[in-house]
Amino acid sequence: MRSINLIVVHCSATRADHALTTEELETIHRRRGFRGIGYHYYIRRDGTVVNTRPLELIGAHAKGHNAHSIGLCYEGGLDCNGQAADTRTPEQRSALRLLVHQLLKRFRNSYVCGHRDLSPDLNGNGVIEPEEWVKECPCFEVKKEL
Repeated sequence: MRSINLIVVHCSATRADHALTTEELETIHRRRGFRGIGYHYYIRRDGTVVNTRPLELIGAHAKGHNAHSIGLCYEGGLDCNGQAADTRTPEQRSALRLLVHQLLKRFRNSYVCGHRDLSPDLNGNGVIEPEEWVKECPCFEVKKEL
């Protein structure tokens, strides 16, 4: 098993009024040149957790951080108008919390963050601020919730 020290939470950037199946997510990732879904887990709106990539395989979800991380993605992240929003259902919130808890038990020295928290610190103050985010994913404060 590879060394894991980071658990990265993502959203699929899917509008709240549209579904994104696992098959559709795989098609999108293959079109981007990946060998399948880049995340290790995908959490559907009903709370179903789909294992989309074995943990032993390096992910394709957070450039520069993939070798030692696990990628979690929840379906959603955009409101019905296509704007970034926390669209997680109660079932997704619960499933995400449980999955992170289980992964932290297994990978005890890991840190949990949102994809946007890996953006570059442009002003060098040690804090990744909203104006520095490369993207808004996962559309909620991971550090406060998980």
